[in-house]
Amino acid sequence: MPTRQELYDRIRESSRQEVILEEMIQLGFWPSGSQVPYDPKEDLRRERELQQELQQLATKDRNLQNIDYVRAQARKQRLAESRQKQKETKERRLREKQERASAWQARKVSEILYLGEGVSNSLNQRESNHEKLSSAGLPRFDGVEDLAQLMGVTVGELRFLAYDRAASQVTHYRRFGLKKKTGGIREISAPMPRLKRAQEWILKQILEKVEVHDSAHGFRPGRSILTNARPHVGQDVVINLDLENFFPTVTFPRIRGVFRSLGYSGQLATLLALICSEPEKSEVILDGQHYHVARSERRLPQGAPSSPALTNIICRGLDARLAALASRLEMTYTRYADDITFSGSGEATQTIGKVLRQARYIIASEDFRIHPSKTRILRKGSRQEVTGLIVNEQLGVNRELLRRFRALLYQIEVSGPAGKHWGGKHDVMTSITGFANFVQMVDPDKGRPLQEKVASLQKKHGIGQRRYASRTPWNPSTVAPDQPSKPGGEEVAYPDSGPRDRFRNGTPEPKKPWWKFW
Repeated sequence: MPTRQELYDRIRESSRQEVILEEMIQLGFWPSGSQVPYDPKEDLRRERELQQELQQLATKDRNLQNIDYVRAQARKQRLAESRQKQKETKERRLREKQERASAWQARKVSEILYLGEGVSNSLNQRESNHEKLSSAGLPRFDGVEDLAQLMGVTVGELRFLAYDRAASQVTHYRRFGLKKKTGGIREISAPMPRLKRAQEWILKQILEKVEVHDSAHGFRPGRSILTNARPHVGQDVVINLDLENFFPTVTFPRIRGVFRSLGYSGQLATLLALICSEPEKSEVILDGQHYHVARSERRLPQGAPSSPALTNIICRGLDARLAALASRLEMTYTRYADDITFSGSGEATQTIGKVLRQARYIIASEDFRIHPSKTRILRKGSRQEVTGLIVNEQLGVNRELLRRFRALLYQIEVSGPAGKHWGGKHDVMTSITGFANFVQMVDPDKGRPLQEKVASLQKKHGIGQRRYASRTPWNPSTVAPDQPSKPGGEEVAYPDSGPRDRFRNGTPEPKKPWWKFW
């Protein structure tokens, strides 16, 4: 039997009359088998709906009379709408974030948008001068993806090779030190295989196709120290200058400027310049982790295959100005890497001071520096050398060097190669082969007998296995200052490097032999 509360609930949901009728049928007060009179159920249902609507209107009317209630309901509604809007906004922002991330990942596959702080300001410049590139015979690239495809790498690999980091646990170079002939350590940065392949591609496809000045003889096909020295044979006076810190002087902005001047866009020029440059770095250990920390701006690494060709392109203006200076003063000018040579005869010998002053000004205006202790004036009565070759009457090799070399060959023949070395190399059999070939290249009449002698020694003692140069781990704190050079020729002292009474005669400062190409 239903409880009182259940009856109240049924009446509230329908109507009192409807509940009474249902109870009468259930209790048997209304004969179920007899004919049923008119059923007021629909009327009762309609009456119930009207009563409910009336109750709602009455409740609403009462609530409208209550200002506090109206305000509370309005606040409640606004809060619900605000929360719903916040939810929709959060979902929309999350969706947009995911879309941006997906778009960014898609762009990274084909584009490079950032390569580090301070070097990425030109990456949005994507228009190359195709007409200029075509006229120079240089390859055209439609974009980063096209460049990467031609280089045989992905855009991600290209980004990895070019990215500029102030500190990183990864390095693209193997660094070591080589002892200089004049004292101190020369830092060599040898690129890792993947970066080296990229630099060699740039060298072959772009840099070697750029025309450089005819006075440049270093690192060019068909040119050598012979072609550099030959124009100075038999001159009354020879002036040798040396550019100090030649490769480190060429910094990233200058390298990027080279590629921009060729016609490449800011984006491509930045990318190519980053691949061809590297800052000086020190290895630091922090919390047990090894980091390579930059200690200078990016510059040409000495040891990269692309560096020499870039210096020749950058020095086009320098070569043109110095060649014009030499022409005005009836002298001859050549340059092999960082070695600059002027020579002349007759009245040209009276213009030495003018040549030095104007050459110094031109070199400084081209952002290079003359090494203050490596300037030599060699007159016709003394031994005249240009890039390690004698140029007094004809091209030749230093007699003293040849005498010592012949003495070494005799010692090897008598007692064998054990304990002997040549040119700082302990693999003496390989070293003497290289020097004999060098002499033959310069002076075939003197070099051919030496080659035959070396061949007989190789047959007798065996050909030495080629070894790498002795390498010292690079440590800036252990670098000794350059030792004072030996007296040679007429040493020129500029106002900032000593008085003019430092001019003196003698033999040139010893330098690395030019037959050593490693």
